[in-house]
Amino acid sequence: MPARTDQVTDPALAARLLTARRGQAYWSRQLSRLSDDDLDAPSMLPGWTRRHVIAHVGLNARAITHLTAWAATGVEHPMYDSPTQRGDDIALASTLPPQALRNLSDHAAIHLSVEWRDLSAAAWTNEVRTAQGRTVPVSETVWMRSREVWIHAVDLGNGGSFLDFPPEFVDDLLVDITGAWSRRRHTEGLPDFAFQPTDRAASWRSGDSSSGATVLVGPAARLAQWASGRGTVGVHTADGTPVPPAPRWL
Repeated sequence: MPARTDQVTDPALAARLLTARRGQAYWSRQLSRLSDDDLDAPSMLPGWTRRHVIAHVGLNARAITHLTAWAATGVEHPMYDSPTQRGDDIALASTLPPQALRNLSDHAAIHLSVEWRDLSAAAWTNEVRTAQGRTVPVSETVWMRSREVWIHAVDLGNGGSFLDFPPEFVDDLLVDITGAWSRRRHTEGLPDFAFQPTDRAASWRSGDSSSGATVLVGPAARLAQWASGRGTVGVHTADGTPVPPAPRWL
């Protein structure tokens, strides 16, 4: 009989599962506030309507479910069958009738949550491959999904804000982004950045040191918003120079 509660034994992973599910609830709440006619309007993402964002978030849950099935059975099941499938599926799903599009979002999220619930404690360390080709333990899917639901809820453009995000998620987001920049720093010639949050004792930076880095100041949530490529509101540089564009994250 399938489990009725999560089988994870790692407290940190259990906490991340809770954050992901809270993010799903936040996403669903923002989506529910949009009328069917609102779905046709542009999102905060260039070139995408809200329909595209909704389709993407729903299909992302389906793709991650492929990875949980891989971890549970040992049978390889990639997120996508081809390099073009993700974009093709989003374009097609974005044309669905409004209720079908909402159902895609809801049902795919429920399926993923159940798959997480039923995954044995031992299986969480089984390795899978992401769409970017990274080999990771399936536990990484929890963070992958958290990013999607929290951030894209803001991208719907109907009142969601990075200021609504849990502090621990914001901190993890800044670690993730600065880590990605640091890994690509030399190959892509990325500049160094140092973050000085006004509401945290912690600080973050990309690069080997803060010497010569552009120092950005603001609430941690606003710094994460800027770092994810979503504007400069609430962020300024320590030396008063204009805030530069954020490098690519993912």
